[in-house]
Amino acid sequence: MLAETICSAVAAAGLGIAALTAYRKRFLAATRIAAYALVPLGLVMTGVVDWLSGIVFKPTVWIGFGVLGLSWLLFTATRLVERRGKGRTAAPAGPEAVAPAASAPSLGSRPAPAAPPKSTAPADDFSDIEAILKKHGI
Repeated sequence: MLAETICSAVAAAGLGIAALTAYRKRFLAATRIAAYALVPLGLVMTGVVDWLSGIVFKPTVWIGFGVLGLSWLLFTATRLVERRGKGRTAAPAGPEAVAPAASAPSLGSRPAPAAPPKSTAPADDFSDIEAILKKHGI
């Protein structure tokens, strides 16, 4: 009841301000103010304000939000534990186990690729910039 009264008062005040703005020949601004002023009145008439005030002032609704938050927290915790490997079972150690060398690729003995040579002269890096600056007389 209080929320509906406040919304109606806000709408009436907004429409009054819109009327004063229109009196000053600022019709575009007056139309925008009137549009904003009618939003709370429309929310009251559709029942959205009753629904929102019912949610805000009921303790069971807040307890329900708390239970949902706890549920989300438990799901997240179990996912984190599962990703870190603490929730997995140990691998079977027996005749079915694969030897460590069995999964290594047999490509022969190839030398590792050499790293690209590093530039030893830092002055070469700025030669392009120096040429551009000289071209412009700087």
